[in-house]
Amino acid sequence: MSARCQVLGTVPGFGHAISHSHVRTKRRWDPNVQKKRYRVPSLGRTVTLRVSARGIKTIDRDGIDVVVARIQARGEKV
Repeated sequence: MSARCQVLGTVPGFGHAISHSHVRTKRRWDPNVQKKRYRVPSLGRTVTLRVSARGIKTIDRDGIDVVVARIQARGEKV
């Protein structure tokens, strides 16, 4: 499964983990992606989205209908 938010498009960040001896090794910061089901009245069904914690707050603020319309406008399937 990819660590990508369907609402915000958040993707993993990459960088180095630096140890006490200052040895640098590659590491990756994954977004906090959750699988959530939402009832979408405009579609008349439920949809399952992979959203980050910040994406959940965006849905709470803007509404699921608006967010699903944005996802569909990008050409992404819901």
